[in-house]
Order: sequence, then C-alpha cells, then structure tokens
Amino acid sequence: MSAVQALKAARAAGVHLGIDGEDLVLQATAPPPIAVVEALSRHKADIVALLRPTKDGWTAEDWQAFYAERAGILEFDGGLSRTTVEAQAFEACIIEWLNLNPAPSPAGRCAWCNGHETDSAAVVPFGTEPGTHAWLHGECWQPWQETRRTEAVEALGRIGIRSDATPGERT
Repeated sequence: MSAVQALKAARAAGVHLGIDGEDLVLQATAPPPIAVVEALSRHKADIVALLRPTKDGWTAEDWQAFYAERAGILEFDGGLSRTTVEAQAFEACIIEWLNLNPAPSPAGRCAWCNGHETDSAAVVPFGTEPGTHAWLHGECWQPWQETRRTEAVEALGRIGIRSDATPGERT
C-alpha cells in the first residue's frame, strides 16, 4: 500500500487527517481499523509531505482536486474519452504548476545560457506577471521551457499526479 492509498483508506474509514509540524493528526468519530492505523504509521512521513503545502501554497490534496475538476469538466461537458481527459487534465496541471512556480531571472541576462544581451542577441522577458519574468535569448527559450516542463512533471509526480497514473492512484 502506498501513502496515497493509505490516505484514501483513512478517508474511507472516516478519518480526517491534518499535520502539526512533523506529526500526523487524526480525527475520527470512531476508532479506525487497525490496518488503516498501521498503513498511516508506515507511510507517515510521505503522508505528512502530501498534506504539507508546497512553496506555491498548494497541498497535494489541492493539486488532486484541481486535476479531478479539470478531468470532470472535460469528461462531462466536453464528452471526451477518459484517455484524452486524463492527458488534458495533466497538461492543465503542468501549466498551473508553471504559473504558480515562476523562475524569474535578472533583466539583461539569459536564464538559460547566462549570456548577456548584445546587439545581435536580444534578451527578452517571458512571463506575464511583474517580477516573474524569465529573461531569455529567443533561441534559448525552447530548452529552458523543456527543462521547466520536466520540473513540473517531476513535482506533480511526487504528489501522485502522473500522466501514466490510473485514476485509482490519485487521492
């Protein structure tokens, strides 16, 4: 059983989970099954990490809800296949992660190659919000963007959102 599955089992048993520092806080109206408590204990560190907000302020649960909402809209309103829905919901998560985790850089210096702006190689801002621009040469944008996308995919994968995950693997 994984941390995500342990979390799901706890919720199914009526256990509400929170964190206090490095401690997992359980609240339930009745004692949970021993197997649930054991699974939570075995995966405590991973569950605490799933419940803790990341630097973007979102918890793993927030990301799971975002994914599920996008998938639901696409499936029910868009009438798309489950495979297409999951791929597009995953792409929406990548875009949102990139928006919430900008990689600003100093003006006049390329964030990818670290080169300065010259008469023959302009360094231009990429991004929409003030203070979040990444300054890049035009030819450096693609490898920089591919690296950023990889960062997003890895970060989302650590909280259980993966392009290859089945719906049962998500909380």
